[in-house]
Amino acid sequence: MIGAGAIGLAIARSLARDGRDVLVLEAAGTFGTGASSRNSEVIHAGLYYAPGSLKARLCVEGRLRLYEFCARWGIAHRRCGKLLVATSDAQLPILEQIASTARSNGVDLLALDRRDTHALEPQLECRAALHSPHTGILDTHAYLIALLGQAEADGVTFAYGSRVTSLRLQESGVAIAVNGTSPALLASLVVNAAGLDAPALARATEGFPADRIPSSYLAKGSYFALAGRSPFAHLVYPVPEPGGLGVHVTLDLAGRARFGPDVQWIDTVDYAVDPARAEHFYPAIRRYWPALPDGALRPAYAGIRPKLSGPGEPPADFHIQGPAAHGMPIVNLFGIESPGLTASLAIAEYVAQLVRAM
Repeated sequence: MIGAGAIGLAIARSLARDGRDVLVLEAAGTFGTGASSRNSEVIHAGLYYAPGSLKARLCVEGRLRLYEFCARWGIAHRRCGKLLVATSDAQLPILEQIASTARSNGVDLLALDRRDTHALEPQLECRAALHSPHTGILDTHAYLIALLGQAEADGVTFAYGSRVTSLRLQESGVAIAVNGTSPALLASLVVNAAGLDAPALARATEGFPADRIPSSYLAKGSYFALAGRSPFAHLVYPVPEPGGLGVHVTLDLAGRARFGPDVQWIDTVDYAVDPARAEHFYPAIRRYWPALPDGALRPAYAGIRPKLSGPGEPPADFHIQGPAAHGMPIVNLFGIESPGLTASLAIAEYVAQLVRAM
């Protein structure tokens, strides 16, 4: 197993519960340091994703599993709900299309006019909105710790500071080179849940068919925290923009607000937040919150999404590829961006089913 983010932890836990001996190799010094700790911490309902897609199916199933998991294991979370807003007449058809997609995905929504929306959030300005009551937030770190603890209790071993540099198929299994060393480890099955590094790792797999590795891109998203008290009790999202869901309001469990992420296409991993990007945040936020004061935004953090579609291209689905696709005892997880955190437990079960079918 390669990768100890939310996806890797959930998969390791599932495979161990199926009776497999699982070793997790993680390049970083601890678990969950990548996208798992650099996101909005939102439990998504499943509004946006193409009906029948993996994103739609695994988000809806994962959301149900995640709420149940949080309730059972005492993970702090809140079903605060989300308002998806149209701020102009031109955006109303987009809102209607999202409502139609959500219905096809089995997601409940309530359509609100301007007056209804203003009654829920007095400082919010819009032409209309969709209320998603099943959207929520969670303590991601506590969730990761719970997954880690359960995986370890089921016998999973973790090796941090262990960067996988190449894979090679042998008669007896897959040889795994760690930190460039030889001889390599030998595994009967490898699950590549390396996040941003998953496509590069597939390319470093000797004999792996190149046409089975999708094109990949990096989309950086910066977040800015609001100085002072949040005026909102719900999450607030504009209609989606190319490459992301727009600069939206998310809340932490203490009620503090942060805004983001934006979309910045990059070539190399860089998590620094440029304070100057706030210049683009203010006008975007003021479309739905005109009262945002000058100087109220503070740089917070940035995350990077592993995209399978580039600028101007339609959103790509998750790409979860088992041995049937390429003939090797390897499962690759490509493009696991949002709603990956929400879908993590469902993704783990999906991968476990692929492995059981081997």
